[in-house]
Amino acid sequence: MDTRRMHEELPAGLRDAVDEFGRHLARVENRSEHTVRAYVGDVVSLLHHAAASGCTQPRDLDIALLRGWLAARMRQGAARTSQARRAAAARTFTAWAHRTELAPSDPGTQLASPRAHRGLPTVLRADQAASLVEQENDQRQDPEGVRDRAVLELLYATGVRVSELCGLDRADVDDARRVVRVFGKGAKERAVPYGLPAQRALDDWLRHGRPDLAKASEHSGEALFLGIKGGRLQPTVVRRIVLAAARNAGLPHTSPHDLRHSAATHLLDGGADLRAVQDLLGHASLSSTQIYTHVSTERLRAAFKQAHPRA
Repeated sequence: MDTRRMHEELPAGLRDAVDEFGRHLARVENRSEHTVRAYVGDVVSLLHHAAASGCTQPRDLDIALLRGWLAARMRQGAARTSQARRAAAARTFTAWAHRTELAPSDPGTQLASPRAHRGLPTVLRADQAASLVEQENDQRQDPEGVRDRAVLELLYATGVRVSELCGLDRADVDDARRVVRVFGKGAKERAVPYGLPAQRALDDWLRHGRPDLAKASEHSGEALFLGIKGGRLQPTVVRRIVLAAARNAGLPHTSPHDLRHSAATHLLDGGADLRAVQDLLGHASLSSTQIYTHVSTERLRAAFKQAHPRA
């Protein structure tokens, strides 16, 4: 059953609560649209499960219902990563319900979640990343091609998330200092430097590419990157740009997040401080950044095994 239908079937007290919860996530906590959609969908699923057991208000939730809901999802073959996200959504909702006095207690504090398996991220070699962003062809002379080159250069130079890249305005680029102002998760602002190749690509885009695409729409505004119709560039288009560039360079399937992983790993390989990389990536926790030290270690181990005569 889809989320919309489950939402419609909820008792009024539960439906009103999840609607207000979604508004709280978006307006008060400044969660991303993707996070709000995922958390609200999970909570609707939880409340639909609870309603089937006779619950009509958030105060009717207890730990047994929360665990029963997760167990039901597990029996349906849910992945550990999905279960971890569902548990996090449930805990966030019950904590909010308790704070807003919709529930006398917070049963979510007793809810554990499975530790998601975390594999090593996909990382390009430095020469592969260079071949992806530097490839030359005739299409690079049209406005879209000029834009694509700037998108690829900036993604790899800064390691920004695709949503952060699409949210950039022209005023966020300080070309004198070669720094871009990024608004990340939770609307947290950070300054990220970039190098000369990205600067040249951005200059080319702003002078020769963007003006042509801006003519196609009255709604271009201050967006740094534009789509073919002149509106702000969308993440789905950026993903297609990266995928096509990887294919043209003879590389495996590559996403914008793979370029982010690659940028972080290459910074650490080059001697950058772990906390500096954390700040550049906008990670709230150092543990999120430490995964790249594991990548570097694995690469070193592979090189040792291939090259050392006593490996």
